[in-house]
Amino acid sequence: MAADWLWARRVWEKWAAKHIGTSGKPVQAALLLNYDPSGPSRLLPVVAEQEGTQLSALDMQPLLDFVKRGNLQTELFSVGLNQHLVTSIHENWFCARCINSTKPEGEGVIVMQIGACLLVTMYAGSLAAASQAMVAADQFAIQFNRRSH
Repeated sequence: MAADWLWARRVWEKWAAKHIGTSGKPVQAALLLNYDPSGPSRLLPVVAEQEGTQLSALDMQPLLDFVKRGNLQTELFSVGLNQHLVTSIHENWFCARCINSTKPEGEGVIVMQIGACLLVTMYAGSLAAASQAMVAADQFAIQFNRRSH
């Protein structure tokens, strides 16, 4: 198990260096969370990795509760202080826009389930930025799944 997390950490570090940053990179911040939907709800998520943000397990609990409830189309969720509304739902991921953003270009988040993890990627901008962030998230999923399967 420790070898798997060492491998996952290497994949994360390589991906983060290429895709996460405040200027010229598709993702402003990202987190990799351990996620077990069958586990007791009283357990806090484990933030396995994060870059570009300093969110805690407590900050991420509302998102995990939202995902576990499965009411993606009818509820808002929060990541830190930002409230999000889901705009697109797919088999293993969904996109959401921040409804209380202070950035003129807006911001959004992509949440992707990858095995027993959730990848949360945050971006600033609109459609083009969302597309670039999705490509980056998908590239992480491909690399992460190479070892998992």
